[in-house]
Amino acid sequence: MNRYVVAQEIESVLSGKLRVPTVVMWNRLEGRPRRTDFTRALKAEVRDPLWMITRQWQMGEFIGEDAGSPVTAKVAWSTDAVTELHSAAGVVPYDPNLPLEAVVEARPVALTRDGRLHNADLRLALGRRWRRLLERGGHGGRVPDFRTAYRFTAPDPTAKADFPITAHAAAWQTLAAVADRAIDGGALVVHLATAGALASDGLGMVDPEKSQIDGLGAEFLEWARRLYFQPPEGVRTWDPRHLEYGLGVSAPNRDQPAALAAPEYRGGRLDWFNFDAVATDETHAGGAKQPLEVTSFMPTTAQFDGMPNTRHWAFEEGATNFGDIDPDTTDIAKLLLIEFGLVFANDWFLLPITLPVGSLTAIRGLAVTNVFGERYWIEPAVTAAQVQSWRMFRLTAKGALEDRLFVPATTPTGLESAPVESVACIRDEVSNMVWGIETIVQLPDGSSRRGREVALELHAKYQAAVVAAPHVPPENDARIKYTLMTSVAEHWIPFIPVHVEGDNRQIQLQRAAMPRLLEGEEGMIPAKVVPRTRLLREGLDEVPAVSYYVAEEEIERAGTVVETRWQRCRWRGGRVVTWLGHSRTPGRGEASSGLAFDTLTPKPPRAGA
Repeated sequence: MNRYVVAQEIESVLSGKLRVPTVVMWNRLEGRPRRTDFTRALKAEVRDPLWMITRQWQMGEFIGEDAGSPVTAKVAWSTDAVTELHSAAGVVPYDPNLPLEAVVEARPVALTRDGRLHNADLRLALGRRWRRLLERGGHGGRVPDFRTAYRFTAPDPTAKADFPITAHAAAWQTLAAVADRAIDGGALVVHLATAGALASDGLGMVDPEKSQIDGLGAEFLEWARRLYFQPPEGVRTWDPRHLEYGLGVSAPNRDQPAALAAPEYRGGRLDWFNFDAVATDETHAGGAKQPLEVTSFMPTTAQFDGMPNTRHWAFEEGATNFGDIDPDTTDIAKLLLIEFGLVFANDWFLLPITLPVGSLTAIRGLAVTNVFGERYWIEPAVTAAQVQSWRMFRLTAKGALEDRLFVPATTPTGLESAPVESVACIRDEVSNMVWGIETIVQLPDGSSRRGREVALELHAKYQAAVVAAPHVPPENDARIKYTLMTSVAEHWIPFIPVHVEGDNRQIQLQRAAMPRLLEGEEGMIPAKVVPRTRLLREGLDEVPAVSYYVAEEEIERAGTVVETRWQRCRWRGGRVVTWLGHSRTPGRGEASSGLAFDTLTPKPPRAGA
């Protein structure tokens, strides 16, 4: 039996004159092309466009939101330039000709540490540059004079003060090789940086040679300052207590002053989301009113990979399969992304505006002309007064509301070196302490090595210098041995909890010191182990030395790692900017130092017992 019935007189069936007693009935229409070439058939040509437009009008499609497309538009906006930089040291003028990361992250490049020479490789590079300047200016005969006045001294392997150098073979060999053979350019830079100092000081020169070499000295100092960017005068952004940077910028517009702050920047990638809008004060006001700018443009639709095509005769590229996304019911962000990509993707248009870096920009409105010749004035849907509203690229309100777009003067990309120094701050629940572990230490010659290797070599150097008779313990029948205190490796620097001044409940972490315990050294007070990284030496190089405190809440349970790296980028005009900065990342959990007090351990049995 046939599963379906084919009506022979379809016109009679459709008109109702002929009734066919069937439950399910249909008639299939099939295209029968007369050619083997399907090119024209696949074009889906419209034979009567007026009929299609009429049907759209009947169905009310011209009344819809997206029935008309924008043709031309004008945008009105105003831009306020950031002119002030705020730090713990005060307020200084903001310079957009420098990358903001360099101004914020730059730490002074140390040429001395703990009263000894440091960064010998940099000192040698500066000395080679000064020698080339002398030879190029026809003063090559003065090179021996500067080699004597600014010379390297070979470290003494018998002097305890030089043990941090002579304990490491590579550093010792480097400094011994250049002693009395090269110019210490770092010492010359330190001298020239002093107010009123000249390159010819102390060398008994007379004019015209004196004036020529003094001119070369000024050129040399300017080159050295360009080589490695140093923090500007009046800028202090690193907060050693909280192990992070803190800064602020302001745009003192007369009508709408703004102040932005990045109080918890940990280094790495500085962008608009690191800043919050804070309350302004009298120091942020008094600027000039910025004029309104107007630009005409042709709107273009936003395009992204996997975007659904709005025309049925176009094939999608398939880079992103929105239909294959399986979000959870609580994954609001993914649901919004799918809705945007499938429903509202063709409702977004691009607005090209060239904005200066280091500025705040507010869109006042759009004048849009659509395909029907209608013009509309569109104002921002979200304003600063609507606290609960959401807006992309909106700054977090921390005391003030700011709805303008902030474009900081930051670098899109850059290069960074391997860690020059690295410190891991961890919690030790067994000893109830916090330790700063110097995992990477920079040696005086400028090279970096693992902290454990450096600590073992230095301890072995001090141990070898102990001259004493071998200690022979007295014979007894005790089966246990009492130990007053165990020791830890010298690259573990302790931090002990102490009360915050003026508070009997809140605590903070104070840097302490472990004694250097050497076998055979009796009758002497053990020396304190001092840290060798710049981060943990905070306050030690000052005169007199200053205690170093870290906020207790900054050392999480997982710990924290602070690394010092060289950063390099290109800025306007191809200028190369290089600086030394810190970056902070989470640690890997707790650890145990093995420190113990008042322990009893079994003694090995005596021979022949």
